[in-house]
Amino acid sequence: ERQLFAYNNEPIEMIHVPNAITTGDVIVLFRKSDVISTGELFSTMSYPVIDPKRGGSLKGVLEGLNLVIDIAVPLINQEGGTRIIPARGRISNEMDVVEYRDMVTIVHDRIQKMVADGMTLQQVKNAKPTLDYDGIYNHPIPGSNWNAERFVEAAYNELRAGAGK
Repeated sequence: ERQLFAYNNEPIEMIHVPNAITTGDVIVLFRKSDVISTGELFSTMSYPVIDPKRGGSLKGVLEGLNLVIDIAVPLINQEGGTRIIPARGRISNEMDVVEYRDMVTIVHDRIQKMVADGMTLQQVKNAKPTLDYDGIYNHPIPGSNWNAERFVEAAYNELRAGAGK
């Protein structure tokens, strides 16, 4: 679902991203400025804060990140171009979102394999499927207790529920 309007001579597109962090996530594209605000969908400092009780899902996060990548325009060697404003961290470009999406995909695939192998949540946590990314994305979020372990737990629970279907 997309809504278009103009403000201060700037065409603005609001794009609903269902079932990402919650059911109410929105990406905002400032067309003239070539800037995308991702809200909680993307961060250069933390793992996605998935809230399944409010409709969030790892699958939705990946779909939302792919959407950001689809609408961003790079300049040279996938860098520059569209500026992307994360929830936390530095102003980014398409390649930063690609790296984040790839990290989420890799962690997803690792946990999915562990679920398929019949591992319990505690065994998956002990295996530390995010370890090689923790130095980049396991930073405290002000006012939150979200961390790598909580991200792994949310991913495990979603993938385990999906494996039972």
